[in-house]
Amino acid sequence: MTKINKATWIWFPGDFEIWLGNRLNNRRTERGAMFPPFWKQDSHWVTVEFSKTIVLDEPETVCIAVEGDFNWMLDGKLQFGMPNEFTIPAGEHKLNIKVHNPTTPPALYIEGKTVYTDSSWLITYEDKIWIDENGVAHGSGIYVPAACWNFYSIDERPSNYRLLRKEHMPVSSEDGLYDFGRETFGYLKFCEVNGEGVFHVYYGESREEALDKEFCETLDKIVVKLGDKEVCTCHSKAFRYVYVETEGNLTYNTVAMDYEYAPQNLLKSGTFRCNDDELNRIWEIGAYTMDLTTREFFVDGIKRDRWIWSGDAIQSYLMNYYLRFDNECVKRTIRQLRGKDPVTAHINTIMDYTFYWFKSIYDYYLYTGDVEFVRELYPRMKTMMDYVLGRTNSDGMAEGKSDDWIFVDWVDFPMHKRGVLCFEQILFCKSLETMQFCASVLREHPLEFPPQGSIPTEIYETDALNYQSLFESLKAKLKPIFWNEEKGAFMHSIEDGVLNPHITKFPNMFAMLYDFLDEIDKKRVMHTVMLNPEIDPITTPYMRFYELEALCMMGLYAEVMNEMKAYWGGMLHEGATSFWEKYVPHENGAQHLSMYGRPYGKSLCHAWGASPVYLLGKYYLGVQPTSPGYATFTVTPALGGLEWIEGDVPTPHGLVHIYMDNYKVKIKAAGGKGTLLLPSGEYPIIPGKELVVNFKIKQG
Repeated sequence: MTKINKATWIWFPGDFEIWLGNRLNNRRTERGAMFPPFWKQDSHWVTVEFSKTIVLDEPETVCIAVEGDFNWMLDGKLQFGMPNEFTIPAGEHKLNIKVHNPTTPPALYIEGKTVYTDSSWLITYEDKIWIDENGVAHGSGIYVPAACWNFYSIDERPSNYRLLRKEHMPVSSEDGLYDFGRETFGYLKFCEVNGEGVFHVYYGESREEALDKEFCETLDKIVVKLGDKEVCTCHSKAFRYVYVETEGNLTYNTVAMDYEYAPQNLLKSGTFRCNDDELNRIWEIGAYTMDLTTREFFVDGIKRDRWIWSGDAIQSYLMNYYLRFDNECVKRTIRQLRGKDPVTAHINTIMDYTFYWFKSIYDYYLYTGDVEFVRELYPRMKTMMDYVLGRTNSDGMAEGKSDDWIFVDWVDFPMHKRGVLCFEQILFCKSLETMQFCASVLREHPLEFPPQGSIPTEIYETDALNYQSLFESLKAKLKPIFWNEEKGAFMHSIEDGVLNPHITKFPNMFAMLYDFLDEIDKKRVMHTVMLNPEIDPITTPYMRFYELEALCMMGLYAEVMNEMKAYWGGMLHEGATSFWEKYVPHENGAQHLSMYGRPYGKSLCHAWGASPVYLLGKYYLGVQPTSPGYATFTVTPALGGLEWIEGDVPTPHGLVHIYMDNYKVKIKAAGGKGTLLLPSGEYPIIPGKELVVNFKIKQG
């Protein structure tokens, strides 16, 4: 039999992600103790059934591998045993394979000349195949296309998935303190070990943390037996520094670490360069921060939580679209966050994080054009929205219950989160718009041969109309209830029927970002709120992501450039080698390390700190999709006070390369229908051909 490399391992959509996510989320430790997430953790389906109808001109022998136990049915008849090979006779046949595995997701691999497992196979978790008294098989239930990723070898089982590793050496050492030069993540190992005893290892993102044996956030105690020549830690850790003490008669020659990372295709990645070396460094550190926090999933930070958070992830997705364009990691993270039905709580228990989850699917479709992922997610989007709608108040607004966490942001000023928050309604409104949008997309893209149990087109039509009505109803309430015309801003909240007049940037900038204000009101909000020094400032990179995007939307490129250099440049001046969870410019020394009442509680590598990667790609290089999957796109580059900029933005068609200085713009795109937008006019971008536009006067 000729190997044709078409076969891949397949499983029920979301099962691999749920299993892998549980493994990741539960690896967090604090001072040697397991520290699991506090929200609901689902499990994979333990028994699933795969099916496929095939037509063979001649008999064909296939290889079979499974993760679990299985049975094999040909045309409704049970075959003997659990074979690793099977010869299928010529003709039309129905294959049904049932796989059971309570430990890891049931998975199937079949490889033959023309018969092989891929996403065209159907799968169900509903065990509804039965054989009647006449020996005839019957089946029902909901079937969906099987999921797969990149496990193309029969020996490359999904349950064996691991990130890649590369050995790194410390750049310096002194009296048991090892410095690896920058923030990193992986496994510490001791080489040429002699004797027996205990290694006591204290990790630190800073020198101070590694040397503080009592309060450092992570540590290891490694028992070494006589004869162990190389000793490696069992779990990966985040650190720059490690401090090592030995107990017993242990000696070792060197300390190294296995850097753990997700693979990247640098040839298809985003880039950015300009005449400002500091800004180049900001982009580079932002990209490195993203690479460190892009693991099996997009995680928040690599030291403390190492969990998958929806609010953190949506920013990672957007940064990813301008850096690595790793769609598979986006899909894995979205699936893992959603989990399974029934819905019993908000995602990560946080109301706003549920709304970000909906918005992330809208963004994914815009950047990728992947209809099938939207189709896969839609049933779980619908049940998630049913949960949200079931918890609204009598006015149809989202109001936190006793078991809901209303997050918004970590703020350094008094801001209560009780009652009906305007910020939450704006996010809720966008979620309803996303539901309407996705239902409309699926209505316009019907399946030619829908699997048994698929949602019919007329349901998508009904859903689109219902969600449109809910969206318009809620949107129409925003200004009458929360808007203060005199102050030109949305107010904070309503509590017990009383309007709280507190003004924050949060609802106002999201109303701008989601286009819930007209151009006149957007300009008013910029003056009355966003640029008003009397409004409480945003101090976290998390919400500065949105704050600076709102400023970019209004064309304030020079102002945003100054903010990036002051805020992220400030972290660089403090010695940052990755960007932090929070930066407070007036703090000094070890003050930068503390958070949550702990001296080293702050993460010094946090995904939401990397937003310059997104801002520089979307607003300065200026590349934005205008229809799904970059079928059409615009390029609106902006110097923002720089002398020149140059870079690449990844798309499904390949890279878009941009160069701009005060005298010209050069654009070259691999595909899609692009348009260069300049004050002087619009210019079509022809795929594969460089467009050059010279300016008649110097641009400022």
